[in-house]
Order: sequence, then C-alpha cells, then structure tokens
Amino acid sequence: MQYVRDNIAQMGGYISGEQPQSGDFIKLNTNENPYPASERVREAIAKAAHTLNLYPNAMGTPFRKAAAEVLGVDPSWIMCGNGSDDILTIVTRALVGEQNKLRLPYPSYILYKSLAELQGAQWEEVDYSSDWKITDAFSRPDGNVKLFFLPNPNSPTGTTVSPDELLALADKLSCPLLIDEAYADFNEFNCLDLVKARPNIMVSRTFSKSYALAGLRFGFLVARPELIEQFVKVKDSYNCDALSIAAASAAIQDQDWLRQTVAKIKATRTRLTDKMRALGFTVPDSSANFTWNVYPGKPLKPIYEYLKERNIFVRYMVYDRWGEGLRISVGTDEQIDKCVATIAEAMKNA
Repeated sequence: MQYVRDNIAQMGGYISGEQPQSGDFIKLNTNENPYPASERVREAIAKAAHTLNLYPNAMGTPFRKAAAEVLGVDPSWIMCGNGSDDILTIVTRALVGEQNKLRLPYPSYILYKSLAELQGAQWEEVDYSSDWKITDAFSRPDGNVKLFFLPNPNSPTGTTVSPDELLALADKLSCPLLIDEAYADFNEFNCLDLVKARPNIMVSRTFSKSYALAGLRFGFLVARPELIEQFVKVKDSYNCDALSIAAASAAIQDQDWLRQTVAKIKATRTRLTDKMRALGFTVPDSSANFTWNVYPGKPLKPIYEYLKERNIFVRYMVYDRWGEGLRISVGTDEQIDKCVATIAEAMKNA
C-alpha cells in the first residue's frame, strides 16, 4: 500500500481473542480472571480520579515503590508499562534492529512474531520437545539473535521450564533472555530471583490475569537498572495513566486477595483438567489460568463452533507441526461445568 512501510503492509498483524460485546455469554477465550478485582483497587481509582487534570507520574513511582516492598527488589529495577505487551514492545524496540533476529519458542505467544515484524527484523521459532521442554536448539549460537522471549508458564500449553534450566539457557546465550511471567502467580514458582543471578535475564509481569485488571492495562518489567535506564528512553513519556498506576499499586499490596483468588482458580483448573481428560482429551498439567486441550484424530473446530453458537467462547488455535487445540480459560466452577457439558454434547452429536 502507498505510504506504508513494506514490512507493515506485508505483515498479518496480531489477532486477539474474540470480544463479544453484548448478550448472555461465557467468555473463556482470553485468560481473564472471572472474579472482581480487590476492593482496594476500586477505592484507589476513586481517589485518583480527583487528580485527572494532572499528568501521571512518568515512571509510575508509586507502583515501583509498592512493588519493590512486595517483590524484594529495589524500585530502580522496575519499569512500568501499559500492559505487559507494552513492556515487550519497548524491549524489542530497544534491543532488536532491522535484520536482527528475535528468537522465540514454538508454539508460544503469537504477539512475539508481530513485534519482530514491526521492527523489520527476523524471527526464529525453536520447537519445544514433545513433552514441552527446551532443547539444545534453544541455545544454538547466533550472534544476530539480539533477544529471546520465553513465556513461563507457556501459552497455549500452561507448561513450565524450571529455574535451573532457564539459568543454564541464559548462560549459553549471547543475548538477553526475557522470561514472560504473565501467568506466574498461578505457578508453584517464579523466576524473579534469576534477574539478580544473571545480568542477561529479565522478567515481565502483567496485572491482566491474576490481579483481575485486564480492562485497565498495566504491566511491569524487572531488570538490571542499567537496562531499565536504556528502556526508559524508548517508552512513551507517560505510558501509564494515573488510574492504572493507582490501581496497580493498591492491587499488589493486597496479597491476601491475590492468594485467595489464585487458590480458587487453581481448584477450578484441576476440575477443568479432570473433566476434559474424562472426555478423552489430552491435557498437559497447567501452571497457568487455562488449559490446552487436544484430541488426536478428532477435528476440534466443529466443537469450537458448536460452543460459539451457544455463546460459549474458547480459543481455537492451530500450530504448524503441532496441530490444533482448544485453549480454555479457567472461569468459575459454574462456567466450567457448563462449558464441559456443552463440549460433551457437541462430541455426542458429531
């Protein structure tokens, strides 16, 4: 197209999950939290609303201080973003130039590829092993690889790589390793300590999942201060608004709410996994707030469409070399029971 850069005109662009706008529906396709955010968040937003005539703190300092106390890092190690997608974009823009490479696992978060395309850069997909572990190919030498994104837990599978394996991987890489921990609060471990252990490890987080703030857009990065200093040059001047800074600051201080909510989601995750396995699906053990459901030999798109016709939304995904699957977000027990019952009905009527 005239006027537009060639790489932009040629790229397909990131496609998010369907967003139904009205009607009675069950939405299990974008890994949102089914429960309301902490009451402290609503109180903080109401208070911050009185200052909207002023620009927000450019660095999100109130959040950096609050997060530092909870996470055990100095505020100088934290950078705020308009969702973790903003963080991923900033890091990519800062580290990956045209004709450089971005390395990523496959299958994983499909936005990573789009970020490379926006830069006019190349991307390199490295397959997980059949049991969703990293292989020697993840660390193969290539001086043109300037950044490695690795989601942990992974999407769409919910599987994890251990901290020891990630340390070993970082030691073999000549570039930074960004561990995308969007779902870490649903896991039994996280990788924040690895940032202190290795200068080329960074960790990104989001408030969209465990903190139930997907509609607000807030995320952050934990990295060495010398890296944060460079990334700040790339970010928008006021990339986080006053309401999101206030909300995230309040949310991260309410760890009791987080623990209780995560416990409910984990229990429902087990319920969903057991029910889908009982229907004959292959479901890897998930450490996220969703499950990945495959059924070798049975086409899954008709099941996805059957659910959609009944206003139940899950994510149907197809990956080269890996085939198709249904990614189902963990909703309430009632939502999951209805979803699974409708899947059973679809299979019976097929």
